[in-house]
Amino acid sequence: MKADCGDLKGNNGEVRLFPESVDDLWHLQHLVAPGDLIFATTFRSVDTASDKLRPEKMEKRPVRLGVRIERVEFSQHGVRLRISGVIEHGVEIGAYHTINVETGFEISVIKQWRPHELERIERAVKSSAFSLIHILTIEEGEAELFRLRQYGPESVVTFSSGSGKGGESDNRPAFFEQVLAPLAAIDGPLIIAGPGFIKDDFIKYARNRGNPVAEKAISVETRRIGRGAVQDVIGKGALEKLIDDLQLSREVKFMDEVLCRIAQDGAVAYGRQEVQDAIGYGAVEQVLVADTLLRDPATMALIESAEAMRAVVVVLSSSFEPGERLVALGGIAALLRYKMGK
Repeated sequence: MKADCGDLKGNNGEVRLFPESVDDLWHLQHLVAPGDLIFATTFRSVDTASDKLRPEKMEKRPVRLGVRIERVEFSQHGVRLRISGVIEHGVEIGAYHTINVETGFEISVIKQWRPHELERIERAVKSSAFSLIHILTIEEGEAELFRLRQYGPESVVTFSSGSGKGGESDNRPAFFEQVLAPLAAIDGPLIIAGPGFIKDDFIKYARNRGNPVAEKAISVETRRIGRGAVQDVIGKGALEKLIDDLQLSREVKFMDEVLCRIAQDGAVAYGRQEVQDAIGYGAVEQVLVADTLLRDPATMALIESAEAMRAVVVVLSSSFEPGERLVALGGIAALLRYKMGK
């Protein structure tokens, strides 16, 4: 993400945003909301008839519009963000228009920015400086490659030797070759994870084959493969070896702390009513909220109250396991300065 926040006065004003990846579009989904005003150069049908004797012809032309947002939709597979609303500046004021935001499409957003939104912009800009991290999870006869998006792990390809677990060692070279092929396209960090010694055997095989990606691969022991292994890798702090500040790692740590305090009947609150009570007593240090609740007025009122007392607000992706756990707890939780009676 590229961003220009130079026109802000306090936390109010215009921020120009330039998404460069699908991760940036996901961030942008949570940065714009109904009621915000956005400006963008978009296409709109205009009447191009030169005289009344010829049939009217509608042609789409580029125009600069200011649209008051009513609806925001993110399509991960279509790799675009659809922003719809009423035109307030430009041609056909009062008409309805939809802007399709894709990578490489610049928009300007004018609003009262919340601290957690500005923090998200800063994080998105910083993350753009790093190559995508890939995690290969592998055990005997099975493997899966994940691309680590900022909203969670994205499965790229799965592999199977056809013999399943416990297959003969003679099948290994063919299986390893199958797994090795798509790794040649990776130019960023690679983590190879799984139980037992097979991950180390695979790394040795790849190095003997002269595969450059194996030279920079990090091996991590996990109890399982698949998405669960990705969770284990992040929980072990392996990503900090590659990137100093990664949101997914922070989400895992915060959610683990919430669950630990719940199990120990410690200083924690979860669910809207408990968090609201904790905020009222000034007991909140960090508030965790699922991204699915960022459009809910009551939840946003709680966040504003928490921010007013200088609590840290952390938004968790509901597409990733920590966010899923938070949703199961009501979508919002808080780490407290002290335990409250219930």
